[in-house]
Amino acid sequence: MNDRVYIHEVIDVTGHHRADYLHHMTANWSPTAQDERGQLCFGVWSVLGSTGPWPAVVNLWEEGGWDGLAASFGNEAVGAGAQDPILERWWARATELRRGGFDRIMVPAPWTRTIEELCADGVRGAVYAHELVKVRSGAASDLLERARDGAAPLLAEHGWELAGAFTTAMVEDDEALLLWAVPTWAQWADGERSHRGGGDMGTWRTQVRDVVTSWHRTLLVDAPLSPMRTGRQPAWSDRTDWEDR
Repeated sequence: MNDRVYIHEVIDVTGHHRADYLHHMTANWSPTAQDERGQLCFGVWSVLGSTGPWPAVVNLWEEGGWDGLAASFGNEAVGAGAQDPILERWWARATELRRGGFDRIMVPAPWTRTIEELCADGVRGAVYAHELVKVRSGAASDLLERARDGAAPLLAEHGWELAGAFTTAMVEDDEALLLWAVPTWAQWADGERSHRGGGDMGTWRTQVRDVVTSWHRTLLVDAPLSPMRTGRQPAWSDRTDWEDR
């Protein structure tokens, strides 16, 4: 059973700095977060601009449950600007690479695999389908169960694997996230066709309209050091002196 809690971030990157930001988050942030907070990197991805905001990055961080998240927040909100003063250099560099973003706290379905389990299982994607689903109040968990039982077997026929299923905390149980790992671009195209017209996923989507109010699927591509790409957490050996970058 997955008892972790997750921080989901959509980051607005400045100019041509997306590659720099991907590296700064994985190599320069994650090893410190692992050691000091017990926070694991679930994934860092570029948003494919033709399908969503650009230039943008999605980060997903795995915390040790609510107590772990509380400890992380306690460490964070100690400085004058609610930023850990120990990380002043890191924050300064990050500010040069991004304009801002929007974060969510997310709770996994109990059967959602942790990042260590996903890496052990060899889950990989040339592309990831990131589906943010708005549902009627109280229906988010129900949508996840219906996705596991209905959508996952159908999309597995097209090569898509359900890598994560989450509800958004601190709202009216009216938002869910489905994350699919798709091994090849050809399989992505095959799955997309199944969502249209009389395709198998199109039929399933019709069946869940009783709870769904909106659905937005964007495409993500792994950062070079993202765990599902490398099979491991970012390490100190990946780190650089960001003041030289």
